Amino acid sequence: MALDALPSGTDKRAAVRAMFDRIAPRYDGLNRLLTAGLDQRWRRFAIDSVRVGTGDVVLDLACGTGDLAEQCAARGARVVGVDFAGEMLRGARRRAVRADFLQGDAARLPLRDATATVAVCGFALRNFVELPPVFTELERVLAPGGRVALLEVDRPRARVLRTGHSFYFDRVVPLIGGLLSDRSAYAYLPRSTVYLPPGEELCALLGKAGFTAVQRRELLLGSAQILTGEVPR
Repeated sequence: MALDALPSGTDKRAAVRAMFDRIAPRYDGLNRLLTAGLDQRWRRFAIDSVRVGTGDVVLDLACGTGDLAEQCAARGARVVGVDFAGEMLRGARRRAVRADFLQGDAARLPLRDATATVAVCGFALRNFVELPPVFTELERVLAPGGRVALLEVDRPRARVLRTGHSFYFDRVVPLIGGLLSDRSAYAYLPRSTVYLPPGEELCALLGKAGFTAVQRRELLLGSAQILTGEVPR
C-alpha cells in the first residue's frame, strides 16, 4: 500500500513495517544528515533523563538499527531491543551492539512482567497503530520504580518558528530523502506527525497507563520532545 494516503489500522501496521524494511540500509546516514547530528544528541538527552547506567536492564522499543541501544550499552546497561521490521534488526545486529534484539509487536511485547528497569523509545510513537496499548505494555514490563523516556518529533507552536520548521521538515526532508533513499517513505515521515496527539494528551495517556511523575520537555524550540515517567514502587 502506498504511504501517501496515510494508512490507518492494520493497513498502517503493514505499510509502516514495509517502509522501514525498505529504508533500513540508509536510515542512519540520513538521520545524521537531515538533523545535522541532533538526533544523536537528543537520544543522549533522553537517556540522561532516566539515568541509564550500570545495573539497568533497558528495553529499547522500536529500536530500529540500534542507536539508543548502543548508547545505553555504552553506559553499562544490559539492553533488549524490540522492533517489528526485520531489516532494521539486521542493521542493528551488523553494528555488533552489546544487546539482544528481538522481533516483536509493541502492543504485545515478548518480555515477562517487571523485566526491565528502564524503557526508551526513539521517534516511533507516530508509527504505532494505537498508543494506549503500547503504553500499557511498557508499564507491564517495567519493574516497580522503573523509568520510561519517549523521544519524538514535534512542531513548534510559535507561528514564525512553525513556518520555518515546516518548510524544512515538509519540503526539504522529503526532497533529500527521495533523492538519497525512498521518495514515498520520506514524504510519509513528516506527514506522520498528524498521528501524534498534543503533548498534554500524550502525558495524560501515560498517566492512564499507570505512570507517575510524568513530564514533557521540548527540544530545539519545540521541534522535538521527550516524555518521561515512572512506575510506582
